[in-house]
Amino acid sequence: MSLVIREGGAADAGLVFSLVMALAEYEKLAHEVTAKEDDFAAAIGNGHAQALIAEWEGEACGLALYFHNFSTFLGRRGIYLEDLFVKESHRGKGIGKALLEKLAQIATANNFGRLEWAVLDWNAPSIAFYDSLGARPMKEWIVYRLTGEALRSVAAAGK
Repeated sequence: MSLVIREGGAADAGLVFSLVMALAEYEKLAHEVTAKEDDFAAAIGNGHAQALIAEWEGEACGLALYFHNFSTFLGRRGIYLEDLFVKESHRGKGIGKALLEKLAQIATANNFGRLEWAVLDWNAPSIAFYDSLGARPMKEWIVYRLTGEALRSVAAAGK
């Protein structure tokens, strides 16, 4: 086994973009992607997002894209894992688990309060995997999102 997990930088924007597109295709959401490679270069380059890249025998095969959040109840920062993806050809090798372990190490080394993420309700393999790690769903919480016209409308109402 030759697994390397490394920090991604702005120079990895093309690779990050290709892995995000592969994830979007897996989730049948590629039609919703409006991001471009330059968006990832800017976000990772200015620290708004961070990336861990997994390489198996020199081939990039996995990604953990994350950013920091803050818990008012804990009074500490945390990590929000926006996307975790391992190419289908490399699943079952422990790569996803290694990426999560690295994120947990980052969180504990920095005295962060938590590591959290969302998963699509139909993604039974991922849910089973997360359950096996001891992660628990936040069933009492409902995620809300404002985007597009709804976001612009709320912003305009406040002017």
